[in-house]
Amino acid sequence: MKVVVAHNRYVSAQPSGENTIVDAEIAQLRAAGVTVLPFLRSSDEIAALGPVQKALLPLSPIYNGAAQRELGALLRTERPDVLHLHNPYPLLSPWVVRTAHAHGVPVVQTVHNYRQVCAPGLYFRDGQICQECQGRRFALPAIRHACYRDSRAQSAVMATTLALHRGTWRSVDLFVALTDGVAAHLREYGIPADRIVVKPNAIPDPGPPPAGPGNGFLFAARLSAEKGLGLLLDAWSRHGLGELGTLRIAGDGPLRQLAETAAARRSDVSYLGPLDAAAVRAEIRAAGCVVVASTWHDVLPTIVIEALSHGRPVLGTAMGGIPYLLGTDSPATAAGWVVEPEPAALAAGLKTAHAGAAALAGAARQRYETMFTPELLTQRLIDIYTQVARG
Repeated sequence: MKVVVAHNRYVSAQPSGENTIVDAEIAQLRAAGVTVLPFLRSSDEIAALGPVQKALLPLSPIYNGAAQRELGALLRTERPDVLHLHNPYPLLSPWVVRTAHAHGVPVVQTVHNYRQVCAPGLYFRDGQICQECQGRRFALPAIRHACYRDSRAQSAVMATTLALHRGTWRSVDLFVALTDGVAAHLREYGIPADRIVVKPNAIPDPGPPPAGPGNGFLFAARLSAEKGLGLLLDAWSRHGLGELGTLRIAGDGPLRQLAETAAARRSDVSYLGPLDAAAVRAEIRAAGCVVVASTWHDVLPTIVIEALSHGRPVLGTAMGGIPYLLGTDSPATAAGWVVEPEPAALAAGLKTAHAGAAALAGAARQRYETMFTPELLTQRLIDIYTQVARG
């Protein structure tokens, strides 16, 4: 099996879970014997572009001739079985789908966000859910609100890209939806259900979970409005001092001052600052429960899978892919709890999780082992490639 993996890497100054997942998936496929041909661009390259290239850059999301010529040469030389696309913006463009098809190569795309419809891909604007562009042939609200990079001009380019490439997206041979929520988004966009498969991301097995149940709650995320730090602190304040143990907050972002102020005011709140991956894992193992308080339709928050791998249940909001990851549609085997993203519901959820976290530690680890291991999901991806290659 020979596969081209196409991905426009996000800028290195802004840590990207998507970049990490693509790198891990390439390594896992190679370990399973798949020949992987990376076709990668990085947004870091933009700074080094010449004057003419920079002048043409606004058109790159629609069509990038240099990228198509290079991809065409690769496809002619290597004759891969499948092209697997992740993020095409801004230096690849969705045109890679057409280039692959012109060379007789089928295309699989992993959908990491909602950018078939939404210019920034989040369905989130000004601190709240926004789906104004859903169902429209042209995303005019995105331009009006300057949704893409806070620029009406760039938003106009992205809105035009989405309109022009509607047929391109609908020609993709098979979509990989990370959760059932993404699958629903694709169906609403008009993709037939038989061209969508649900396959979440995997993370490496960290080994046996800790022997003890852990203590308190951990919130580890970017400190921004959509991740729900303000919501969590509001819910936490509705309980007495020390009533739920300790809330530890890890991360950085525009709401850092909110975390620092909460830690200064209450002895049962601790702000840990930004942590590296190893330190986050250590904090997960020390906690009794991990909180994922997203207020947007969070596609696949990796922290949920990390918590499950360490045998830690999760209290999450009923947003995006969180219910799917926790399996809350089957309460008897669920690996945590979901509540509505509002303070009273989350406050009640914190009390429930405080009382029941230890009892769900085994279920959390079991869900990881049956749903999210690299061995399981790498084979699933190879099966998807084989299905598409056979037509």
